[in-house]
Amino acid sequence: MASLLFCGPKLAACGLVLSIWGVIMLAMLGIFFTTHSAVLIEDVPFTEKDMEDGPTALQNIYNLYNQVGYNCFIAAAIYVGIGFLSFCQVRLNKRKEYLVH
Repeated sequence: MASLLFCGPKLAACGLVLSIWGVIMLAMLGIFFTTHSAVLIEDVPFTEKDMEDGPTALQNIYNLYNQVGYNCFIAAAIYVGIGFLSFCQVRLNKRKEYLVH
């Protein structure tokens, strides 16, 4: 029977810890970007063209903020998937410890 175990116990635990941290950090960044936090203006990829449109310039910047926030939420969802995979690997490694060969 084929085993689904492809990570060792240390790599699986490391992946789980990094995934938890990534989800927390990226979810918080997504929240701050979608609330248009002024501190994060340096991380918004706007150009001079976005600023020249006059009355719609602020709306263009807000749309870019929202886009970056949604990208952070998507990355957090990917980290949730990787965390689930790492959790499964941790469980499989613990089960392997109890098997008698």
